[in-house]
Amino acid sequence: MEMLIAGDWTAGSGSIPVLNPYDGSEIDTVPRASSADIERAIRYAELGAAKLKQTSGYERSGLLMRAAELMAERLEDLARTITLEEGKVIAEARMEVDRARETIVCSAEEAKRLGSEVVPLDGAPGTGKRFGFTLRVPCGVVLAVTPFNFPLNLVCHKIGPAFAAGNSAILKPASDTPLVALKFARLLLDAGLPPESIQVVTGSGGEIGRQLCSDPRIRKISFTGSRDVGESICQVAGLKKVTMELGSNSPVIVLPDADIEKAANAIAVTGYANAGQVCISAQRILAHDRVYGDLLDCLQPRVSSLATGNPLEDGVQVGPMVREDDAERVQQWIRDAADSGGRLVAGGGREGAIVEPAIVADVSSHMRISCDELFGPAVGLTRFDSVDAAIASANDTNYGLSAAVFTENLDNAMRFAREVDSGNIHINWGTQWRADLMPYGGLKESGFGKEGPSYAVQEMTETKMVVMHLG
Repeated sequence: MEMLIAGDWTAGSGSIPVLNPYDGSEIDTVPRASSADIERAIRYAELGAAKLKQTSGYERSGLLMRAAELMAERLEDLARTITLEEGKVIAEARMEVDRARETIVCSAEEAKRLGSEVVPLDGAPGTGKRFGFTLRVPCGVVLAVTPFNFPLNLVCHKIGPAFAAGNSAILKPASDTPLVALKFARLLLDAGLPPESIQVVTGSGGEIGRQLCSDPRIRKISFTGSRDVGESICQVAGLKKVTMELGSNSPVIVLPDADIEKAANAIAVTGYANAGQVCISAQRILAHDRVYGDLLDCLQPRVSSLATGNPLEDGVQVGPMVREDDAERVQQWIRDAADSGGRLVAGGGREGAIVEPAIVADVSSHMRISCDELFGPAVGLTRFDSVDAAIASANDTNYGLSAAVFTENLDNAMRFAREVDSGNIHINWGTQWRADLMPYGGLKESGFGKEGPSYAVQEMTETKMVVMHLG
């Protein structure tokens, strides 16, 4: 496929193969953008920002709603594309397309809600006959940098609000999964969005990322990806608005009064969906001494029964990881934990890019499977003996994106909500859950700023203060 620059589909100066993670076959190629390509995209996006600033929210809302209708019509093609290039099982891919459509619908609704606020200036001394109000205006050009693991919905979480707020956007999708992003851009044009509204550039972030992120004509960056890349972007971004959605190693606390069956069911879902390649995937399972063995007994058969294989086949629950070297790394971390005193009680084998869903018991906090972001289909179980110890363990990390607790005690649930350092808190479910309209973002090194269309629109607009001096 070609990339979209200045309203034209262009081949660029080189190509990058897009591979099927399941069998390693080449699905397609995408261009390798050059410095000249990036410059042309930014110049055209600037023209787009000026044009879109003059459009009404009603107009932008209608165009986004039309895009959502086309997404519903093309659901199967978009889902199959996700599965082929990312390895996500087809049932999850269909769910992602439907979620992405809802994200665009929410963005369309927000386009009509860009309001002003009256500021009560008469509440300050010496203001006299003055009237104040705010205006919200678009930032200008938004750069959206998206990851491989949700290659359509996370694109929509950036492009939808950017357009709803009256910005133009430059999209840089992950090199592993650019195809569905390019199909989405074509869909936007088919829906009637002006070509100035969206540019899609493909290529290695290491090659084109600095030029994009450091350019002062780009006024807002929205990035989802690893903590290290996020920090690098912040170092070169300069004086512009930035939203960072970074990594995590999400803890799940199971207290003595928890419903163990409910906890085991939730962990089996939220620890292994998308082969564990979710930034809020359940990873650190912290279980009280009194229920540790019972939880392990409930969890082991559920995880061992997860079917692996070709992600295009209905019934397969865990497909390949996006790259075989990632699968090798995850398997090595599992082995390291087992060699360092952990106990492998399920899975851990590997065939190509498919890692057999794994459970490692008796994990300590210094093991990489606990202290780093695993991003693979495995969980580690650790014991604790008090609520204080559980909360301290949950917070013993640089990350803070999602955390969960299982308890039937309201006081413990509320204490957990108040004291655990995490942007998302779940009571009696695992860490991997998100409604696309809710505020979503992390604390500490998991990032800053919020997604969810209404919150992202706020991040992608500026506020002007207007004072009328009367009489």
